[in-house]
Amino acid sequence: MKFLYDFFPILLFFVAYKLGGIYVATAVAMVAALAQISYGWFIKKQVENMHWISAGLIMVFGGMTLILHNPLFIMWKPTILNWLFALVFAVSAFFGTKPLVQRMMEHVLTVPTPIWHRVNWAWVAFFVVSGAVNIYVAYHYSQDTWVNFKLFGLMGMTFVFMILQGIYLARYAESTAEIAEATNAKDPDRLD
Repeated sequence: MKFLYDFFPILLFFVAYKLGGIYVATAVAMVAALAQISYGWFIKKQVENMHWISAGLIMVFGGMTLILHNPLFIMWKPTILNWLFALVFAVSAFFGTKPLVQRMMEHVLTVPTPIWHRVNWAWVAFFVVSGAVNIYVAYHYSQDTWVNFKLFGLMGMTFVFMILQGIYLARYAESTAEIAEATNAKDPDRLD
C-alpha cells in the first residue's frame, strides 16, 4: 500500500497521458499530488518530506507546462527531484553524526559506520545518474518513450539499485538477534 501511495501521482500521470495526452496528464498529476498531501495531512496526520518536495515541484513545473504550453517543464521535474535528493544525501555526509541513509535505515539494520557512508554516496550517485538519464531520454526520444521511461525505467532502475544495495548491506549486516545475543553473553544478568 505504501508503494502505491508513494507512486500514486506517477501512476495517474501515466494513465492520464495514455488517455488524454501530456497536458491532461500534467493536470491530473498536480491534482493527485494535492490529494496525496491532503490524505497525509488529514487522514494519516503526517506528510513525508519527499511528498512535500515532489508536490511542490509538480505544482511549479506542471504549472509552467500548462501556462506556457511546453511539456519540457514537466519532463525536467524528475531530474530536478533526483538532483535535489542527491544534494540532500551528499550534504548529510558532512553535517551531523550520521549520513541520511543511516538515519533512515539503522532501526532495521546494523552495519559499520563506513558502510553507511559508502551506501549514502551510492545513493548520491544513483540520484545524479537517474536525473541525467531522465533528461537524456526527454531530449533524445519521443514523448511516449519518455512517459514510459518515467514510470517503468526510473522505477526499474530504483528497484535494481535497491536490490543491489540490499545484497551489499547483507554482507556487513549484523542481525538484531546476534547483537542481543552478544549483549546478553557479556551481561548474563541483563533483562531484555
